[in-house]
Amino acid sequence: MASETESGTEHTGVQLAHVEPSPIRQVARRIVFAVVVFVVTVLLVYLDREGYRDLDDLGEITLLDAAYYATVTLSTTGYGDITPVTEQARLVNLLVITPLRVLFLIVLIGTTLEALTARSREEFRIRRWRSRVRQHVIVCGYGTKGRSAIRSLQASGTPLEQIVVVDPEPRAIEEANSVGLHGIVGDAGRTDVLRRAHVERARAVIVAANRDDASVLITLTVRQLNPSVPITTSVREEENAALLRQSGADTVITTSATSGRLLGLSTDAPRVVATVEDLVTGGQGLDLQQRRVSAGEVGLGPRQLRDIVLSVTRGGRTLRFDDPLIGTLEAEDVLVVVRSHPPGGQLAAS
Repeated sequence: MASETESGTEHTGVQLAHVEPSPIRQVARRIVFAVVVFVVTVLLVYLDREGYRDLDDLGEITLLDAAYYATVTLSTTGYGDITPVTEQARLVNLLVITPLRVLFLIVLIGTTLEALTARSREEFRIRRWRSRVRQHVIVCGYGTKGRSAIRSLQASGTPLEQIVVVDPEPRAIEEANSVGLHGIVGDAGRTDVLRRAHVERARAVIVAANRDDASVLITLTVRQLNPSVPITTSVREEENAALLRQSGADTVITTSATSGRLLGLSTDAPRVVATVEDLVTGGQGLDLQQRRVSAGEVGLGPRQLRDIVLSVTRGGRTLRFDDPLIGTLEAEDVLVVVRSHPPGGQLAAS
């Protein structure tokens, strides 16, 4: 019993991406089919009412009697008070009403079985996903920022099945499921919700909450559960950026300040804004990329590379491209470069 309770808690709120007809639509379709079968049976009995006999009434079979007979026949109750007595009526029962009875039972039993098998099938899919998910990216929040972050992840080559969305709104998770994303309904600031997303196995966490206090709480919770996972978080107010870094965020993006700077630049230097927008829009034009120095680039200066080098990270310290401390590139250096994105969709080889 304890294991069943624990399993149910682990699966709570987990919604895997799949396309499935609405349960209401499925049930409605079966109800309509059952009603059609019932009406056809009533009409068959009523049109051939002279071939039936009511043991309790010597009069002619009425429409109500036909409906009553159809009900007890299709449900296999069969009281035997109304029975077919002529050869024609019995032949119709044998060739038409009996198959209709079977179809009616299939509809009723099939609805119950499908509901049970659908639940078992979904349970199996969730268990298999939980056993396999690792090295994935968790996106906390499926608002405007979260969706943009996911598009950037896709443009950089991260498959949809390696992205897990966490959002407290069921509609947001349903929307994420509709585009092929796995999702979990719940507050990302709660330990149990992040454990369902397997934060301990994640390769990165993106915090795209709408409020700064929520971002701080989520960052603290993620860092507690996984001390080494890289955390990127957004913050509205620049004054809260330092607090998020102290909470454990590796990268903090100030959305309001960044937007304000771009708005200011757009007045006097609109081409600069267009270039920045091109750089941060993946999959077209110019792309920013982080990579290690290749064997053929060791010993060269940053300006000698085909790619445009913006920064060099060495020994945990990031140096700008024009810093004289860089000298020549070393084997363990990590570069941030600008590369052209050709029409074919693949980054140009360096």
